Amino acid sequence: MPCCPYCGWPDDDPVTTVSRHPGAAGATVWTRCICGSLQMRVQRGDVLAVCARSRPSGHPAAAF
Repeated sequence: MPCCPYCGWPDDDPVTTVSRHPGAAGATVWTRCICGSLQMRVQRGDVLAVCARSRPSGHPAAAF
């Protein structure tokens, strides 16, 4: 089961749904994890997949 890379919370159990935007091919759903990470999900039928994720507030950016 996929989970948040910052806190380990399961992706299939988002804490807060921020917004939902219907579209022709499905819906775009913005959710927030328990750690504060914002997630952009795409819902097509019964499938809800995380497509993008932010770092939680205060989490340092990766140094390259």
